[in-house]
Amino acid sequence: MEHSFSRIIQGCMTWGQWGKQLSTEEQVARIDHCVSQGITTFDHADIYGDYTTEEEFGHAFAKASISRDQIQLITKCGIQYQGENRPENTIKHYQYDKAYVVGAAERALRLLQTDYIDLFLLHRPSPLMHPDEIAEAADQLQTQGKIKAFGVSNFTPSQTELIRSKTPVYGNQIECSLTATQSLFDGQLDYMMTHSIMPMAWSPLGAVFQEENPQTQRLHEKLETLASKYQVSKDQLLLAWILKHPARIHPVIGTTQPERIAAAVQAQHLELELQDWFELLVASQGHKVP
Repeated sequence: MEHSFSRIIQGCMTWGQWGKQLSTEEQVARIDHCVSQGITTFDHADIYGDYTTEEEFGHAFAKASISRDQIQLITKCGIQYQGENRPENTIKHYQYDKAYVVGAAERALRLLQTDYIDLFLLHRPSPLMHPDEIAEAADQLQTQGKIKAFGVSNFTPSQTELIRSKTPVYGNQIECSLTATQSLFDGQLDYMMTHSIMPMAWSPLGAVFQEENPQTQRLHEKLETLASKYQVSKDQLLLAWILKHPARIHPVIGTTQPERIAAAVQAQHLELELQDWFELLVASQGHKVP
């Protein structure tokens, strides 16, 4: 089933209130553009836009000239935010009882205006999550055809194993970038490779363009050299670095700019030389490898 997800995934977190506030027509244009470039997988979560972004995307997709079987939808549940759309929440918390998980999936189906979700994720692990209850919810949703596959997000190997002990886990969406390299060394990617779990990387460009500190300064210096060598942009190099990992990581890009979306797709064809890959790792860490 992995091959049904595009290698580059379009994140939709900033399409609505939490970012660019794209109109329905602008979202239709972005959906069409992504598909034309080969990005067919769209990533959501119920909380995005204070629980409004899924619905806005659903309205746009209903107007797009693309059939449902041309795209894949990922969404997440479990984080309970405070906000005007959740007045009953007095504190940010996590919720994973069976009724909640099933209800969250059914709500996503309504808002996204679809009959099924390709991959449904638990957004963040909760100390109180019970694998039996989660398995009952996942199994019911899959049996009813409401979700095609079930997964997690931001789960450690032991947390993933807890869920896997009762129900299959198809994917795990984690933080991974040149400024957040911990998953390369803490067993997360090793575990996913061992158990054929699809890794997805949120914020794949990391803090390179967002923060100015010794790490990002070192990276910019090295990226400028390599951008000249390979005749590509810095963001393409950042994606190519992730794509080279043997776990077959799927970067979840956040940009809404059509030209940068197209550039991200082209990064798939950029094969970094081995020593250049390590040059970037060393620039990130600030010291040579052991």
